[in-house]
Amino acid sequence: MVKKSNRILYSISSHYFPIDLFPNTLVIEEGRVNIVTRQLFSSQVYSVDIRNISNVLINTTFFFSQLVIVSKTFEENEIEIQYLRKSEAIFARRIIEGLRTFENQNITTSSYTKKELLLKLQQLSTTEIVL
Repeated sequence: MVKKSNRILYSISSHYFPIDLFPNTLVIEEGRVNIVTRQLFSSQVYSVDIRNISNVLINTTFFFSQLVIVSKTFEENEIEIQYLRKSEAIFARRIIEGLRTFENQNITTSSYTKKELLLKLQQLSTTEIVL
């Protein structure tokens, strides 16, 4: 259980032009997703358990994507992270959706290595995403 809760599978940061002094960060662990939003003198950390995620959406613009995580537990049930590269947002969504599938089917992931688990999660989400 400890191994599962602490293993980071994927981490990405926002990229705002020309320079992002306070990048937001998305960290995907096996049991939860953490979103760190930064501002000048403060930061906030949102943690959502995989089992409490009801949907993951991607909004795209010409250059960037926005990843929206819809939670069952937050009062404002959407958490957004903007200015992500499209490929990073798509990969993050695939990982989260795969983890949701594992959680819904009660499949334990602690027996997999990180590399094996990422491959399995990618295989679960093989549908083509049209942008």
